[in-house]
Formats: sequence, C-alpha cells, structure tokens
Amino acid sequence: MKLAQYSDQGLVKLYINGEDTVIAELLKRHQTKIYTSIYLLVKDHYLAEDIFQETFIKVINTLRTGRYNEEGKFLPWVMRIAHNLVIDHFRKEKRNPIITNSEGNDILNLIQIQEESAEEKLLKLQSHQELKALIQLLPDEQKEVLIMRHFAELSFKEIADLTGVSINTALGRMRYALSNLRRMMKSNPMESKKII
Repeated sequence: MKLAQYSDQGLVKLYINGEDTVIAELLKRHQTKIYTSIYLLVKDHYLAEDIFQETFIKVINTLRTGRYNEEGKFLPWVMRIAHNLVIDHFRKEKRNPIITNSEGNDILNLIQIQEESAEEKLLKLQSHQELKALIQLLPDEQKEVLIMRHFAELSFKEIADLTGVSINTALGRMRYALSNLRRMMKSNPMESKKII
C-alpha cells in the first residue's frame, strides 16, 4: 500500500478502520508546518515539542473515539488543536510570544509580507529588528494573524477557522495590524529604535 498516493482524508479513513501505521504518514506530511507554527508562538523548542506531541495525542484520541468529523479539512483541524493548546499555555503563563522560526532565526528575515505596494515600500524602509519590535507591540490577535498568514501561509478562511472568528474579522485584524505598523513607523521612528 503506497500511502503517499492517499489524500489526508483517505489516510484518516484507513486509520479509523484499524490501519494504525498510517498515522506516521499523516505526521510526516504535516509535522514541519504544525511544529513551526507552534514554535513561532512559544519560542521554546522543548515547549513546542511538548505542545506538538500533545496535539497529536489529541488527534489520535479523537480519531480512535470516532469523534472526528472535519471532512476533508485534516490540516486546519490539527492546526486548530495546536492553536488552542498554545492559547491554553499563554493563559497559564501570561507571556507574549517572540517571532522566530524552528532554527531560532528571526522570522522577519525569512518571510516576505506581500501586500499592496504601499505596504511593501513602507515595510522595506524599516530594519528587520525595528519591525520585529513594532510587531511585538501589536495586540495578540493582530500579531497572530500576521504570523499565520505570512509564515504558515494559511488562507484567511483557515485563519478564521483556527481562531474561531469570521473571515471578515480575520481580514480586519490583518488590516489593523498593517495599519498599526504603518502608524507606529510614521509617528515615532526614533522611539521604535529604542525598543530594540
């Protein structure tokens, strides 16, 4: 049986019908995107690994008990579980995430924010460190949408599903994030340098 030929949904059905080994294929397909998305928010390899493992334990338990009903939406469903576990962690810890990737590099050195030319121009004028400091000043909801959209490359529909809001709310948060960044950059560029 060549598992690579199966869709996620096909593998889920096989797993539910007793083919326990197919979970490894699902894990292999999505582990990088899920782990990195978790790590971007928690900025701790050990914690990200714990949350990643906890995510897949929940996935396996849900599949085994027959409670999975996300027809054709396996990855967004798993990302929502991971996202909820991260939120639970922050509620317990009350600390803000720092934006880096799984190698500990500043994500702003790796992503390209693709918006209208005005935003691109504005963002290119600022240093990555200054931009990172300004992003940390954004409200959590705006910071979260920015990370999910431009690093995890999720659609606004997927972001809306993961965060439990409408697509319009997700789009609005992104607009506000870009607007707030623009305002902060224009209003006091010297102050943002002190934050670094």
